[in-house]
Amino acid sequence: MNLLFWPVRMHIASVGFSKFCFLFSLAFCGLLLLLIPALQPPARQVDLPQPRPQVRPTQAGPSHHARVPVVSVLAGETDSNVGLNRSSTGLEGSIQTEVTSNDKHIPNRGTDSKKGALHGEKYGRLSGFRSRDLLDFKDIFIAVKTTRKYHKSRLELLIQTWISQAKEQTYIFTDGEDKELRVRTGVNIINTNCSAAHTRQALCCKMSVEYDKFIESQKKWFCHVDDDNYVILPSLLQLLSSYHHSQDVYLGRPSLDHPIEAAERVKSDGSVSVKFWFATGGAGFCISRGLALKMSPWASLGNFISTAEKIRLPDDCTIGYIIEALLEVTLTHTHLFHSHLENLQKLPTDTVLDQVTLSYGGFENRKNVVSIVGGFSLADDPTRFKTVHCLLYAHTDWCPEYKPHHKN
Repeated sequence: MNLLFWPVRMHIASVGFSKFCFLFSLAFCGLLLLLIPALQPPARQVDLPQPRPQVRPTQAGPSHHARVPVVSVLAGETDSNVGLNRSSTGLEGSIQTEVTSNDKHIPNRGTDSKKGALHGEKYGRLSGFRSRDLLDFKDIFIAVKTTRKYHKSRLELLIQTWISQAKEQTYIFTDGEDKELRVRTGVNIINTNCSAAHTRQALCCKMSVEYDKFIESQKKWFCHVDDDNYVILPSLLQLLSSYHHSQDVYLGRPSLDHPIEAAERVKSDGSVSVKFWFATGGAGFCISRGLALKMSPWASLGNFISTAEKIRLPDDCTIGYIIEALLEVTLTHTHLFHSHLENLQKLPTDTVLDQVTLSYGGFENRKNVVSIVGGFSLADDPTRFKTVHCLLYAHTDWCPEYKPHHKN
């Protein structure tokens, strides 16, 4: 009997052992699942982004005793004891500045320009700001408007002085070919093929070409000056760095203390009156690229001329009309730009080098020049541009006080 039931017992024992193995495997897998998190290496700590420190904006007040502080772009530090390098002959590098959040220097529409709205002083000084736009001289397009008959008497003085420091950034718009001047000086001379007459149509023709060339250049800022302006380049860079080129910025000095009123011809049978501020071209003005692009429907590809005819006003007035009346962007009044229409002798001597543009009187008022003392007499330097230049760039070889170092 025992031998008869032995196979049955063996089968039962085998089934029991298989069940035991199956249950043991399940228990072992469950234990592994519990132990896996504990056996993993500790997770690497991830640095979460930290909030930027909140910096309290500083009031950009005028300074009466120190030059404009320079910001070290590489180190990101401001050295208030270091002034702009007036003796440097090169313009490589960039400047960073900051504008206060309340922007008190930007007036509302209708601000009286006599109050020195931009920098808190009647005659203006540049104040130290911190960063709003990293700007380099190569980002600025400087347009100089002239005419063929003034190439010798006016333009060559500018080429000898401030343009010599910014040849690549400066474009001269004239109405006649001058290959000899182009080859001899290496400057950018653009023949607009406009009329040489000093008429509204001729002036607007040149401004139209200026605008189109700026748009083609892809530069960040468009600055227009006349052939009787001296541009203080470090001050210009410092001023433009206070803003961002993508914003709507129109900087300049009005020639009037009130908005101009013009008749806007809508239809042939009538017109409407429109008021707006404009920056006089005789002192110079600057426009950000962001704003210039918005002007395109009324300024590009010859449209500027037809826009000017609509209001029958000169080029600088038409610029103001497009920006203020059509685009509704307010002119930022500044007293750092100067034309020959002002009494330039009233400009305080200790602020002359802090300005952005200077000018001088014409044939009818030759004594209307800035009061500044330097190495040239008034007879040798009637415009005072050479004197200003040598105070800014003392190492210029034709400056009276320049003494070259001879190698042994």
